[in-house]
Amino acid sequence: MYENFEKLLEERGISAYKVAKDTGIGTATLSNWKTGKYTPKQDKLQKIADYFGVTLECLMGVGGNPSSPPNLNRRDHRDIEKVLDDAREQLLTSEGLMFDGRPATDEDIQQILDAMQIGLEMAKKKNKDKYTPKKYRK
Repeated sequence: MYENFEKLLEERGISAYKVAKDTGIGTATLSNWKTGKYTPKQDKLQKIADYFGVTLECLMGVGGNPSSPPNLNRRDHRDIEKVLDDAREQLLTSEGLMFDGRPATDEDIQQILDAMQIGLEMAKKKNKDKYTPKKYRK
């Protein structure tokens, strides 16, 4: 189990100390977990899973690789593109749209759309992970 935790630390470039400080879990708890003397209780494991944005099962090594979120399929990409196209149309036809205190340029609108795309992709992946029945997970 600790191996999954270490993998998440490495991928995110975060130290165990920072996780302990941000979650309120003692560094001694993490150290004992690492040496195998102790397994953190469910509530502490859930705090760690929430901190990294993974499921408890992934952290525990039950739900597959915690670092590989579900992939988006063509339908997901098509849905995201549709939302972005609608948003692009609304942003381009809006009068008086301001960005950082000045009228929005095409580049500003593209930056907004890029940020929306990242958010939509993350939300799709999280929802797939959360709502896909276990028997259909790879």
